[in-house]
Amino acid sequence: MTTLLVIAKEPRPGRVKTRLTPPFTPAEAAALAEAALVDTLCTVAATPAERRVLVLDGSPGPWLPPGFDLVPQCAGRLDARLAAAFAGCDGPALLIGMDTPQVTPDLLTVDFAGYDACFGAAEDGGFWALGLASPDPGLLRGVPMSTPDTGAVQRGRLVAAGLRVRDLPRLRDVDTAADAQAVSASAPHGRFAAELARLQAVAGR
Repeated sequence: MTTLLVIAKEPRPGRVKTRLTPPFTPAEAAALAEAALVDTLCTVAATPAERRVLVLDGSPGPWLPPGFDLVPQCAGRLDARLAAAFAGCDGPALLIGMDTPQVTPDLLTVDFAGYDACFGAAEDGGFWALGLASPDPGLLRGVPMSTPDTGAVQRGRLVAAGLRVRDLPRLRDVDTAADAQAVSASAPHGRFAAELARLQAVAGR
């Protein structure tokens, strides 16, 4: 079975989802980030796995469900932090972030039968999921992050290493208010959608 990794930031105002402000305040953006994280962790908790790990920048809160190992993120750029997350795994691992609360257990159930890596591209040019049958941190180090080419470069690294890659469905990250609306519409029954609707009702948006 696979280790499921979630890399995330503690949902504190001013530290997360800063591109949601405006129209949302920093506190509202943090509330949306927490809702997205809760949805993500609940989905991971419902997915068959040998181990579930939260790789966290910050401190855990009451939003962390039982059954997760907590690992602090290392210092450095995002590529180094992702690489370190995989370095802590001794078997197949799938890593996702906290920006796709629309994920489902079906999307996260991978068995690596017939392939060596799985890759989930994001609509903004990045990626929402990366799975490795044999984790190799070197496949991530040096990949430029948060650019329109991040996903293409990362997937190219996998192919250049001779790995057989299975492509997962393309998903939309929550970065902007427009993203939040679209993701909420695609997963209307989750905590994220409920929190977005609450904030919009309070503000009369």
